[in-house]
Amino acid sequence: MEIKEVFSLARVPSILLLGLVYVAYVLIGGVIFWKLEGDLGQKDVSQLLLTKKMFLSKYTCLDQEGLEALVQLVQDSSKIGLSLKSNNTAAGFWKFTSSAVFAATVVTTIGYGNQCPTSTAGQIFCVFFALFGIPLNVVVLNRVGKYMLAIERNISDFLEGKTGRKKCTRFFVHLVSYISGTVLFFIMPMIVFQLEEGWTFSQAIYYCFISLSTIGFGDFVADSNPDKWYPDWYNVLIASWIFFGMAWLALVINHSIDILERLNTHFKMRWGKEKQGHDSGSAESENPETQVEEEDENKKSPMNQQATQ
Repeated sequence: MEIKEVFSLARVPSILLLGLVYVAYVLIGGVIFWKLEGDLGQKDVSQLLLTKKMFLSKYTCLDQEGLEALVQLVQDSSKIGLSLKSNNTAAGFWKFTSSAVFAATVVTTIGYGNQCPTSTAGQIFCVFFALFGIPLNVVVLNRVGKYMLAIERNISDFLEGKTGRKKCTRFFVHLVSYISGTVLFFIMPMIVFQLEEGWTFSQAIYYCFISLSTIGFGDFVADSNPDKWYPDWYNVLIASWIFFGMAWLALVINHSIDILERLNTHFKMRWGKEKQGHDSGSAESENPETQVEEEDENKKSPMNQQATQ
C-alpha cells in the first residue's frame, strides 16, 4: 500500500506534467536565446577574426606567438584588476573593501568569476568559508525575510482594522511593498550604477537582477574597473544592497512560489471534482441498467421458476 500511495494515479500525472512544463520552459528559453544571440555571436566572431588579421598586418613585428603572449598578459592583468592603459600602479582587486564584497559574493553564491583566489591557502580557505558561510547566509536571509513579511502583515492588519476590507487591504499592501522594493533595490541602484560605472540603464537593471538572483554571470561587475577610482562608501553600499536586496527578492520569489502552488492546487482540485462527477454520473447511469438486467436474469432463471412453483 505504501508504494501505491507514493506512486498513486493522482500524483504521477501532476509530476509528469510539471516536469514537461519545466523541460518545455527551458527548451523554449534556449531557442529564444539561440535566435537572439546566435547570429550576433557569429558576427562578433567574424569581426574579431578580421580585427586580428588587421592587427597582425599593422604590427608586422608581432607574430602569432607574440600575440598569444600579449593576450595572456591582458588576461592575467584583468584577473587581478590591473589596468594596462597607464603606467600608474593600481591596488588591484584585493583591497579590504573589495575583498569584503568578494566574501559577500561567496556566501551569497553569486560568484561573478572576475575575482577568485589563486593561492593554495586562499582556495582552501574559500572552500571552508563557503561551507559554513552559505548555510549561515541562508538562515540570516530567511530571518530577515520573515521580519520583512511580519512588518508587511502588521501594516496590513492595522489597515484592515481601520478599513474593514481584508482582501483589498492585503492586495494594496502587497502592491506597495513590491513597488517600494523595486524602487529601492532596482531603480535607485540602476541610477547609481549608471553614474558610477557608465553603464546604460538596460545594462544596470540587467546587472541588478542577475546579482540579486545569484545568477552572477560576471559580464558586468560593479567596482571592478581598474581604470576607475571608487570611493570607499561605494563598496559598503554594494554589500548592503546585495544583502537586503537578496532578502527582498527571495520574499518575492516565495510569494510567486506560493501563487503557483495555489494555482496547482486549484486546478488539481477542479480536475478531481470533474473526475469524481464524471465517475458518479457514469455510476448513476449504469445502476438502472444493471438493475433491469438483474431483474431480467432473475425472471429467466430456472431455479427461480422452480422456487416459485
